[in-house]
Amino acid sequence: MYNPRVITIASGKGGTGKTTATANLGTALALLGKKTIILDADIAMANLALILGMEKSRITLHEVLAGEADIKDAMYKGPGGVIVVPCGVSLSGFQKSNPEKLQDAMIELLKGTEFLLIDAPAGLSRDGVIPLAVADEVVLVVNPEISSMADALKTKIMTEMVGSRVSGAILNRANFEKTDLSMREVEKILGVKILEIIPEDPEVRRSAAFKTPIVIRSEDSPAAIAYRRLATKMIGEEFAEPETEREEGVVSRFVRSIFGE
Repeated sequence: MYNPRVITIASGKGGTGKTTATANLGTALALLGKKTIILDADIAMANLALILGMEKSRITLHEVLAGEADIKDAMYKGPGGVIVVPCGVSLSGFQKSNPEKLQDAMIELLKGTEFLLIDAPAGLSRDGVIPLAVADEVVLVVNPEISSMADALKTKIMTEMVGSRVSGAILNRANFEKTDLSMREVEKILGVKILEIIPEDPEVRRSAAFKTPIVIRSEDSPAAIAYRRLATKMIGEEFAEPETEREEGVVSRFVRSIFGE
């Protein structure tokens, strides 16, 4: 019998890479042998199915929230063995969905799983508050820029207002430029720990084009290594850094990913 861990992945605004982070973290956990489910709770602007090539799934969370299907019928085996519950991409599916049924669907998903990752809607809409409220913990995905910090702070405050907590943040698309906020600056602004820094990596875009998580398609790329490291830390184990990674450091890895050997 498992003690499932429910983690909502959230962001204050769109475009931070939240859905990509959810897909890769969930896949990385599954590759470590953990029973993991990814749930796309963004019923209005769903993208998870698109980046995993599941946009033609006949039964999705839309049908479940409309009372037309059972949650078990919306569960699909994804890359690396992760289980994916996609949300439909049609406007009609969104219109007939009842977000209040989400918690009931979650109860069923928690049976026999170790990790349930919820890809929450960006922003502070009514639909976005529910995933924050039902989580054991919320992880923010932020970019190293002031506008991202401002929106993330609002999400953190809302999370605390509904009785949940933000356990940390993922600093995504870090360029290591002078204009970027540093990890310490981000931690000070948000008042939470940075769980992992995901560097800007051209392989992320390429993997998205092939609808395959980067942790599978390019497992030794800088971003993939960061996601794998984060997943390993989440299960309480120590990540074995690739030999070249220990020698080069994160900045050199970034440069090598762009310019090659």
